[in-house]
Amino acid sequence: MEPLNVGLLLFLPYRAMEGRVFAALAEAGFDDVSPAQAQVFQRIAPEGSRLTDLAAQAGITKQSAGFLVDQLERAGYVERVADPADGRARLVRIAERGARSVEVSRRVVAEVEAEWTAHLGRERMALLRDVLADLREITDPWR
Repeated sequence: MEPLNVGLLLFLPYRAMEGRVFAALAEAGFDDVSPAQAQVFQRIAPEGSRLTDLAAQAGITKQSAGFLVDQLERAGYVERVADPADGRARLVRIAERGARSVEVSRRVVAEVEAEWTAHLGRERMALLRDVLADLREITDPWR
């Protein structure tokens, strides 16, 4: 059997973690978030983000990002506020309901990472994190 390519080897654990996060979110009452919405939501900066930045980071059009943010806003996950740096611009910011969903997600991510650490050992998990952080330098223009 031919070995799996590195991209797939990176994708499989990500999807496993993502599935656990979405299951926990649904169990906690946050069952109305889609993966497409999460792709935009997880890129919102702590101080808020402009829609154009969210679109660029998610790799989608501004119109698609606007549609997803509209859905997230209607569901109470985000809010739009005036940009203090530019009165004409608006920022998308995580709302209270969104912050509660982030807490659930963070707990699950920590559980999964603890399981992976138990499986790989602390040293190999630290190495994995370091290698992936190094790879991010050439794959994530918004790091």
